[in-house]
Amino acid sequence: MSLNILIVEDDAELAETLAAQMADFDHDTTIAGNGHKALATIVNGAFDAVILDRVMPLMDGLTFLQHVRQANINVPVLILTAFGKASQKVEGLEAGADDYVVKPIDPLELNARLHALVRARQWSGKESDTMRAGDIMVSPTKFRAWRNDIAIDLPGTEFKLLLELVRHAGSVLTRPMLLERVWNYDFEPTTNIVDTYIKRLRKKLTEGGGDDPISTLRGVGYMLRK
Repeated sequence: MSLNILIVEDDAELAETLAAQMADFDHDTTIAGNGHKALATIVNGAFDAVILDRVMPLMDGLTFLQHVRQANINVPVLILTAFGKASQKVEGLEAGADDYVVKPIDPLELNARLHALVRARQWSGKESDTMRAGDIMVSPTKFRAWRNDIAIDLPGTEFKLLLELVRHAGSVLTRPMLLERVWNYDFEPTTNIVDTYIKRLRKKLTEGGGDDPISTLRGVGYMLRK
């Protein structure tokens, strides 16, 4: 599957190398050398995925990403950076990234990760384009969510969290399970990232005055009531 990829990288040589590597997989690429140019580009273009450098002049990658998510642009974003501490990975994912990879990376792995991110956004059950739990409905292919038929605007990670809860409504999902399925973590972070995102999601789900549909099992995890 060919992808249309936005490469946000201030190192021109590296950006061209990435573009050439992606072309080997039949992907089309657009290069933006700084965050300001990238914002203007992503608003006016339709991209399947973004490869984002973290450290750039004028506007750093995390600030760019926050602007993108605040604008409800839900394109998958893979941060490709030299900063590989666990705390830095947590910062990137909390800012709205879908994946966080430390340079250098083999082009084959990068291509596989991009396809995995795009597939995750396009996933739908064979039975239907929508999934329902109680009065909550989600459309994995349209990346939309509703409660009582009222649309809920959710940025990428919050939508993925809700989708996972809806898929397993009535069952308890532990924090390690959510970390692996939503954030692709294979380690326990030092921050309470799951609790933070559950709090944000609860706020969005109850803005219309409905009851909190998420149950907390202390010391275990969370469950979306059917």
